[in-house]
Amino acid sequence: MSSSKPSSPTAPIKYPWWYGGVGGIVACVATHPLDLAKVRLQTAPLPKPTIIQMVNKILASEGIKGLYSGLTASILRQCTYTMARFGFYEFVKNNFIQPDQLTKTSILLPVSMLSGAIGGFVGNPADVVNIRMQNDTQLPIEQRRGYKNAFSGITRIVKEEGFRKLFTGLGPNLVRGCLMTASQAVTYDVCKNYMVTKMQMDPTQKKTHFGASLVASLMATTICSPADVIKTRIMNAHKHHENALTGMTKAVQKEGLLFLFRGWLPSFVRLGPNTIIIFLTVEQLKKHNIGLNLKQ
Repeated sequence: MSSSKPSSPTAPIKYPWWYGGVGGIVACVATHPLDLAKVRLQTAPLPKPTIIQMVNKILASEGIKGLYSGLTASILRQCTYTMARFGFYEFVKNNFIQPDQLTKTSILLPVSMLSGAIGGFVGNPADVVNIRMQNDTQLPIEQRRGYKNAFSGITRIVKEEGFRKLFTGLGPNLVRGCLMTASQAVTYDVCKNYMVTKMQMDPTQKKTHFGASLVASLMATTICSPADVIKTRIMNAHKHHENALTGMTKAVQKEGLLFLFRGWLPSFVRLGPNTIIIFLTVEQLKKHNIGLNLKQ
C-alpha cells in the first residue's frame, strides 16, 4: 500500500481549500435535473405534482435540453456559494483547530455556520439567477426573462432592477447557508469519525464515505427545507415581496405547517446524490493528493 500520506495526528495534511467547490461542481452537473424539478415543485401551484410528474412535464414540453435549464447559473453558484462555504470551513479546520478537536461538535458547529453565512452571501447573486432560469419556462410568456446564461442574467438584473436585486432573499439564504453547512459538513465529519472509531470501518473505503454522506444528506434536507422553500419563493417573485418572516407566516396560515417541508422528497432525491457525490469527490481528491506538493 502507498505510504505517501503521513498518518501522524500531530501533523495532518492541509488539503487545498477548493476541494469542496470542485466536489460541488461535479455534483451539480450530475444532479441538475433533480434540482430543477425541486425548484419548480416549490413554486408550483396546488395541487402540486409528484417529482416524476414534474420531470415528465419538463421532458414533454422542453425535451432533454429542458432538464438542464439554468445549468450555467448552477455551476456559477457552485463556484461561489459552495466554494466559499467549504473553503472557509476547511481553511479554519486546517489552520485554527487542533487535530484532537477536529470532531468536536461544539467547535465545528459555529465554524460551519459562519462558513455557511459567508457562502450564502457570496453565492446569493448566482442563486437568484439560478432560480429564475430554472423556473423561467413555468411562467406566462409575457413574464419570462429569457436569460441567455448566468452572466447575462446578472448583467440584466443590474441594468433592469438595480444591483441590490442580486441580493434578494439574502436573509433566508444566509440562514440556509448556515443550516446547510452545519448539517452537511459537521454531520459528515462527526458521522465518519464515529464509523471509524466505534464501528471499526476503514476511513479510506468508499462505503464509509457513502454511509457518512447519506446520513449528512438526510440531516441537511430536513433542517434546510423551511429556509429553502421561503428562499425559492422570494427569489422567484416578480413584484415587491414582504420580508421572509411575514411571507412565511402568511404561507403557513394559508397552506399549513407542512408548507415549510414542501418538496422534501424531491429535495432529498436531489440533495442525497448531491451530498454523496460532493464528499466522494473530495475523498478521491484527498486520496490522490490532487493539488498538493508532498515532496520534502
